[in-house]
Amino acid sequence: QVQLVESGGGLVQAGGSLRLSCAASGSIFSIRAMAWYRQAPGKQRELVARIFSDGSTNYADSVKGRFTISRGSAKSVAYLQMNSLKPEDTAVYYCAADRAGQAYWGQGTQVTVSS
Repeated sequence: QVQLVESGGGLVQAGGSLRLSCAASGSIFSIRAMAWYRQAPGKQRELVARIFSDGSTNYADSVKGRFTISRGSAKSVAYLQMNSLKPEDTAVYYCAADRAGQAYWGQGTQVTVSS
């Protein structure tokens, strides 16, 4: 089992920045990838960014060049640095981990970008 706890959400003006953190605990030794998803009201949950155990990353087109995903040196924490935020980035952001083909989810953190 893997437990994930997100933090760092909040209210920010358009053009501002936020940094989300996701702390993983439990059986983290074989996590293959960690990712951030988001879900806006009335919309489907979508992948924002993902980082694999080898350090490779991928991003949604809508956030490329603005968001950066990274992991801490202990590999048990994942970060999402969000710059140049737009109102359309407003959503609940969820951390996810892929371990042995099974997905684990955090409880989500609200990000609200005001215009």
